[in-house]
Amino acid sequence: MPLYEHVMIARQDLSNTQAEGLIEHFSAVLSDNGGKLVDHEYWGVKTMAYRINKNRKGHYALMRSDAPASAVQEMERLMRLHDDVMRVLTIKVDEHKEGPSVQMQKRDERDRGDRGDRGDRGERRERR
Repeated sequence: MPLYEHVMIARQDLSNTQAEGLIEHFSAVLSDNGGKLVDHEYWGVKTMAYRINKNRKGHYALMRSDAPASAVQEMERLMRLHDDVMRVLTIKVDEHKEGPSVQMQKRDERDRGDRGDRGDRGERRERR
């Protein structure tokens, strides 16, 4: 079966558990139509570049699926009809990458406060 990645943006006034409940709901839609959800990540509430339906922020989530095209089309159709889902992006991929996505890696670095040596600055000289 083909592999897909879906990014979903849900309304900002939902709670975290409600946003994660949407992931479970749409994974059930996939499984009912012969597909399966391989992995999912909840990215949290993020500020959007522009307003969508009078919202400045949204709950972002990534879902990786292994499903036939008909199951993905049905899931996208139901996402577009759902009041809590503002945007959906589906991409067909050749393979799912192992480990966390780039968004989750950025969050981990930010939480640790690890800046590391960027290497783009020269050595600091002492002022006299």
